[in-house]
Amino acid sequence: MTATDPALTALAQGWCSLSLLHDRIEAHIERALQAAHDLSVREYSLLDVLSRQHDGDGGHLQMKQVADAVVLSQSATTRLVTRLENRGLLERYLCPTDRRGIYTNVTPAGLALLAQARPTNDTALREALDEAAANPELAPLVQAVKALPVSPSA
Repeated sequence: MTATDPALTALAQGWCSLSLLHDRIEAHIERALQAAHDLSVREYSLLDVLSRQHDGDGGHLQMKQVADAVVLSQSATTRLVTRLENRGLLERYLCPTDRRGIYTNVTPAGLALLAQARPTNDTALREALDEAAANPELAPLVQAVKALPVSPSA
């Protein structure tokens, strides 16, 4: 492929459209969560991921797994955890079987805030997708997002 190859141009345009859709959705959700709950999208995502942990095998996530789940670097995830811990929404403790490991749990206050914020997040997501569906450039991507299978863990 060359720089003027139509296939490469189409891929670049598709990627730009996908990036635009993501940015619009994230900005819409961010405004809604900030206004109603003083939460960022990343904070909400972190609370959501950590709230799904359980006591069974593989039920608690290591910081690398958490970072991957919220699409942040480990250092950015650690700073985010610290910020939410300072707000009383998360707590850290040593892994009982490996004293080098540190786990993070959502506190009752964090679970309550997450429960309050979840409908706001869901409504903002639907609104952003509906708005994007009206844009002919983004409509096929919205259709693809809506057609994705739901993961059983979600």
